[in-house]
Amino acid sequence: MADHTTRAPALKDEDVIRAAELTGDAISHGFFTRRGGVSTGLYEGLNVGIGSKDDVADVSENRARAMATLGLREGALATPWQVHSAEAIVVDRPFEGERPKADGIVTTRPGFAIGVVTADCGPVLFADQKNGVVGAAHSGWRGALGGVLEATVAAMETVGARRSSITAILGPTITQPNYEVGLDMVAAFVEGDASREHFFAPGKGSDKRQFDLPGFIVHVLQEAGVKAGFVGRCTYGEPDMFYSFRRTTHRGEPDYGRQLAAICLRD
Repeated sequence: MADHTTRAPALKDEDVIRAAELTGDAISHGFFTRRGGVSTGLYEGLNVGIGSKDDVADVSENRARAMATLGLREGALATPWQVHSAEAIVVDRPFEGERPKADGIVTTRPGFAIGVVTADCGPVLFADQKNGVVGAAHSGWRGALGGVLEATVAAMETVGARRSSITAILGPTITQPNYEVGLDMVAAFVEGDASREHFFAPGKGSDKRQFDLPGFIVHVLQEAGVKAGFVGRCTYGEPDMFYSFRRTTHRGEPDYGRQLAAICLRD
């Protein structure tokens, strides 16, 4: 366990991924990697996963370092209890006590960050800088198929965003070469729209396919009428940079860390 008696330092620029499309005077954001943290062992690095079995003080220190990097105080972060849902909520302050169950989060309030944690699923950050609304969504295949991205956009609209002014960027996630799935998942996708089959490439066996999660997420966002992009980084394929649930599973490890994607409106 690390010494947490001093103020948390900001992370180095090279340890945080930022998207040019989300850069502006009105907002700060970051797709945080596993670099620059105090966790050790399986969680080595910047594990921010409250739900992991990592040391609680280390997770708190890692979150504080992420906030310092965004120019915010310790504790100025709201991340929901993620359940692979299509639920998106609007918040105006960090949570106190039990966190609400949701996979999309939106705010118009400056001075604190909203975010999601991931370890292969897609972290999407949203911004309507013109109208002062930001959002974040946790989007695995269930969420992307179930409507969490559209729900987050709709929640942004309820507090003043305009769909045509929203930019959404997908952060590091598992990519098609590393995402093998079964035919049951293909069936779930094509049941509502046969054209979705093109997001699945042939797998190593006749009963396996390789799913393009980033491609599907960006497609859904564009269909929702927002500008969308992907940072082009794979959580599974870069073990020194990112935590990955699937990589942990393949290695037979008992637990895994989570990385943070967060965004805030500046005061």
